[in-house]
Amino acid sequence: MDTKQILTDLRVELNRINQAIAALESLDGAGTATKGATDTTAKPAPQPGKRVLTPAARKRISEAAKARWAARRKTTAQPAPAKPAPKASSVRRTVSAASRKKMAEAQRARWAAQKKAAAKTA
Repeated sequence: MDTKQILTDLRVELNRINQAIAALESLDGAGTATKGATDTTAKPAPQPGKRVLTPAARKRISEAAKARWAARRKTTAQPAPAKPAPKASSVRRTVSAASRKKMAEAQRARWAAQKKAAAKTA
């Protein structure tokens, strides 16, 4: 007998056995038969990390994400309340050079007065 004929006969027998196993498993409700168990011409399992989305699936995911973002924007679209005007005490002002000089002289005069008072009591 030819080896090609033997392989063909073995494959036919394997198909029959796999179909019988699948039929028996479906009777007890186990349903553990896999697609590859009943089909010898099945494609090999895809490699891990090689998942590819169909264009239709990609479009569905995109539309769902856009809908979620639109809903989120809709709930936060109200404008933020206006900030009250800052109080006069919190407004930062600058001091002119002349005013700084005047304040420094006044402080030196206070220190001199304190020093003089301390010397009298000592």
